[in-house]
Amino acid sequence: MSGPHDPAATAMRRPLACPFFLPIGPRMRIATKRPARLLLPGRALLGIAAAFLLCAAGPAPQPGAVWTIQGENDAITTTRGGSDRFYTNGLRLGWTFGTDGVPDAVAEASRTVLGDGITRISINVNHQIYTPADIRRTPPDPRDRPLAGYLAGTFSVLHDTANSRNFVAVTVGLTGPAALGRLVQNGWHELIRIPANNGWGAQLPSEPQLQLLTVRTWRIGLSRAGGLEADMLPSLTAGVGTVRGYVQGGFILRLGQGLDRDFGVARIRPGVTGGDAFVASPGLAWYVFGGLSSQVEARDLFLYGTLLQSSPRVGRNWLLGAIESGVAVI
Repeated sequence: MSGPHDPAATAMRRPLACPFFLPIGPRMRIATKRPARLLLPGRALLGIAAAFLLCAAGPAPQPGAVWTIQGENDAITTTRGGSDRFYTNGLRLGWTFGTDGVPDAVAEASRTVLGDGITRISINVNHQIYTPADIRRTPPDPRDRPLAGYLAGTFSVLHDTANSRNFVAVTVGLTGPAALGRLVQNGWHELIRIPANNGWGAQLPSEPQLQLLTVRTWRIGLSRAGGLEADMLPSLTAGVGTVRGYVQGGFILRLGQGLDRDFGVARIRPGVTGGDAFVASPGLAWYVFGGLSSQVEARDLFLYGTLLQSSPRVGRNWLLGAIESGVAVI
């Protein structure tokens, strides 16, 4: 989001348990009107009652935990000369507890605020690197974006209904030499035998960071034909903190099979992400996807610099947009 392109993303997600789950499709809808007289045969009444109970039940519990290893790097890009520029690398290690690992107080609070559904807790460690356009210039161009390493841990709560996902997160992190940006980038460059980045002496200074985030994603079924399904995933995001202050809206269109398994591909934020949790059930699910998103941004640490100390910075760009596409297999 911070640069003119998005890096390619890869992720591995593995359920530690694979029980059988009753699939509840995203297109289950019940509409009722109150006519003057309504006479239905007993079989129809039983069918409506069963459908109502299934919808009210929401998604089935998910006892299996999920671990995630994810990498994003601009070495794979369609932009000419796009490697080692702007947002250049992201790494993430995540663990999402099964529904049986959530404290009762957390699950009850989620149901009270967000309604019936299932709740999970996720813990992530995230590392990101941002660089100017020319990493060989020393000192870096003061008109270009500053160098920054960012190391952070995130605690989040996810609450799923049959057709929506709510996400609330708290992130604590730091910038500066302790964030290990120089070590990760130049260590990798040395390993693959390409020139080092000589500008790390001018990186953002050491400073603690705090970020709060809330996201809601809806899953709207569009069609089902010939064994294929299509849906749309609109989402709204709001973030406030020392790292970013922004509001983001977007949508993803998907075509494939087993779309009720998840809420879209997991990505490192601030990209639009469906999160790591998914339904572990037998059989293969897959889809192709594409989408658009836009941000209205009040603050970006990696452009505007640190709050408590003087640091390199560039001018404000308050309106951002992104396009994404890809293929997912579960």
